[in-house]
Amino acid sequence: MEEVLKVGQYLVENAEEIIRDMTKKALKNVEFPVTEEMLERSIEQNMEFLVLLAESFEETEEAAEVELIKWSKRVGEQQAALFNQFSTIIKPLAKNRLMYLEYITQISIDHGLSTEDVVRINNRISYLMDVSMIETIYAYEAYHDTLMEERQKEINELSAPIVPIQQGIAVLPLIGIINASRFQYIINHLVPSIPNRSIDHLIIDFSGILTIDSEVAEQIYILHSVLQLLGIHVMLSGIRPNLSMEVVRTGIDLTTFHTFGSVKQAVDSVKS
Repeated sequence: MEEVLKVGQYLVENAEEIIRDMTKKALKNVEFPVTEEMLERSIEQNMEFLVLLAESFEETEEAAEVELIKWSKRVGEQQAALFNQFSTIIKPLAKNRLMYLEYITQISIDHGLSTEDVVRINNRISYLMDVSMIETIYAYEAYHDTLMEERQKEINELSAPIVPIQQGIAVLPLIGIINASRFQYIINHLVPSIPNRSIDHLIIDFSGILTIDSEVAEQIYILHSVLQLLGIHVMLSGIRPNLSMEVVRTGIDLTTFHTFGSVKQAVDSVKS
């Protein structure tokens, strides 16, 4: 065990030199442009990783795993922010793993380690690299899930604006594919703001949407009821024949709603 710890100490003390040498070789496997900033960041991250590996030689796998998980989450988030495609991160891992093992195996042999100790070190490296890869995947997925949620929120804000068109009259144009999530955004974020906008009549325009399913039809009914309770006169416009048939199939009765062929017709009905 003492000889194994000496190898660990050597790796810590020479981490920068080792990683810079390994990085030169690893760059041959990289298929995307690498800036100087990216290169230095990669060297710094791999030095941290090598030190964690080396220090783990005197710890149990469980103890080493804890610190490595923290490191992997942080680095995974950084890599997710830097690369759009996950394959960019994963693709070089197999060759890099082999390079790590070959490099550290040679150092272990140079320090006179027995075959048993070399295998023990290689097993530890392989295990911790797998742990790191799994945590990097988790971090990458979490980062992109958050990013997608933020983008979806932006899409909801852009695709469902309340547009004032005359005194006391506004239109809510529905655009693109409308799903239950989009309607929940409308109910939770847009509806509470309506009383502060001096809106007496709201026209919900469907001319820009493609389909309506049963869940969306039910959300329309809920939205209509909520707005009526707020004292808002609700009108529906732009419901094309194909949308009308889909609404009928859902079993939601819209015959009691004020419906119009266009926004203009709805506005004219308020004036008359």
